[in-house]
Amino acid sequence: MDTVITDAALDAIRRHAIETFPDECCGALIEADGAIVEAFVLANTTSAGRARRFRIDAEGYRRAEGRARERKGALAGFYHSHPDAPARPSQFDLDHAWPNLKYVIISVDRGVPGDTTVWHLRDDRSGFEQGELRCHTQS
Repeated sequence: MDTVITDAALDAIRRHAIETFPDECCGALIEADGAIVEAFVLANTTSAGRARRFRIDAEGYRRAEGRARERKGALAGFYHSHPDAPARPSQFDLDHAWPNLKYVIISVDRGVPGDTTVWHLRDDRSGFEQGELRCHTQS
């Protein structure tokens, strides 16, 4: 599955990951016209150790849905960082994933953003399938 993301949205994810390192960042993916056009920053509200976990609370989710409506788009999924870890879903990510959403993960090695990947939850919830993340310059 291809996921198209604008350069601006991908740059915003990278900046957010750098700003929050060594903690995980998180946010919403806003899609319009077949592409992720915005990485909408959300607060990591976990109390379970932000360096290895993230949580988006109900208020954050409502704000993300509202932002998608403002952009005349859709809430396509979420992004988060993996500080000093690969850009692959963890068991925690699997346990908390929702179907029909895209999950972008960026690795951050010692404060430097690295691989950025996109994942889709399998229908049987047994794991994720990796998609293709393609950059697009928005005109």
